[in-house]
Amino acid sequence: MTERKPPGVPFETFVEKEIREAQRRGEFDRLPGAGKPLPDDTAYDELWWVKKKLAREGVSLLPPTLALRKEAEDALAAAYAAPSEQEVRRIIGAINTKILDMMVKPPPGPPLGLKRYDAEEVVAEWRRRRARRTRTE
Repeated sequence: MTERKPPGVPFETFVEKEIREAQRRGEFDRLPGAGKPLPDDTAYDELWWVKKKLAREGVSLLPPTLALRKEAEDALAAAYAAPSEQEVRRIIGAINTKILDMMVKPPPGPPLGLKRYDAEEVVAEWRRRRARRTRTE
């Protein structure tokens, strides 16, 4: 495959001319990373692009037990903010099922360190919080 260049012009001169013209037009101004050292990626990682995408998207990959701990915290907060007692019971029932499943079949990794929520205790706390909200309104 041959390089396409104007006839009679050495290739290096043609490239240098194109660079000079692009500089004059300002095409190299404000390039991302300009003036900064190249990243020091000494070891090649086949999944570099996946890791950069996850970082860019703000996604983290947690072990299943840690992810369930976070989900349980979020479920409890959602239960306390639920509009009805029925919704509180549904949320707590769903997370308790997941906790029990993981207790029965623990995955590799850190221990779960969770127990199932007592739905009656959560409902009682939900009622107390709801009563406080209605008094302050």
